[in-house]
Parts: sequence; C-alpha cells; structure tokens
Amino acid sequence: MGDQSCIMGCDPGIGGAISFFFPDAPDRVVAEDMPVVAGRVDAVTLADRIRQMQPSIAIIENVHSMPKQGVSSTFKFGMAFGAVQGIIGALAIPHHFVTPQVWKKHFRLSADKEEARALALQRFPATGFHFSRKRDQGRAEAALIALFAHEVL
Repeated sequence: MGDQSCIMGCDPGIGGAISFFFPDAPDRVVAEDMPVVAGRVDAVTLADRIRQMQPSIAIIENVHSMPKQGVSSTFKFGMAFGAVQGIIGALAIPHHFVTPQVWKKHFRLSADKEEARALALQRFPATGFHFSRKRDQGRAEAALIALFAHEVL
C-alpha cells in the first residue's frame, strides 16, 4: 500500500477519532476527534473533512457491541459506526475493516489504550501534539489503524 497518497484510519464511535496518514511523511499524521453534535456524529462535518483530505483508502476498526452495554449506548455506537460507513461509501472511497485484535497484535499492544497512545507518540514524533492528552487515546488508535494499513495491506 506504499503507493497510496493518503490513508484514512477510523476508530468509530462518538468518542472515536479519524486520522489521515501520508506515506511520504511517515513520521507525521493528522488525527482528530470524531465530529459530534448533540450526541451524534456530525455527518456533514465528517464528510467535508474526509473530502478535504482526499484519502485514497479508508481503514475502519471493525467493532461490535459488548456484553453488559446498555441498549441506549449500544444503539448510539451503532449509529456512529453506520454513519462512518455511509459517508465513506457515499464518497466512493475504497475501504477495509480490521478488528482491534488484528491491528493491536501487529503492534504488540494489549487492550490498554494508554499503550496505543504511547506508541503513537513514538511513531509520529513530528505530530505528537495530537496525542498529548490522556483523552487522545481514540486519536492514537485511529492513527495506528492507518499505519497498520500502510504496513500490512
């Protein structure tokens, strides 16, 4: 996948994030929180941002509901996941899904999200400010998902 000009990574969900990795500048990544308005993914803003960055491919974390999650939170999570898929599809961007187990195994990460943030700080030193806060774990995961795609697909 080294010939791709921009790879989008996505950690879907209201608390998730999107990232844009450029193989020509492997120490840099753009990572942003998922745009949200009134508790839902802001589809217009998300579509505009994706269109602006012009990814040639998107990698979306393939997630599902978890046991003991409430019905309301599961529904909101599913809506966010669906919004991302719909926008990517409507923009005709080729895409793949990757489970957390697969991409985290590639980087030798556990389920601890702080490990992902530490690795993102290490792998993207020129743009580490995207991951400077503990709450930037979603950004870190989105960035690493894009990097995974570059290294594996």
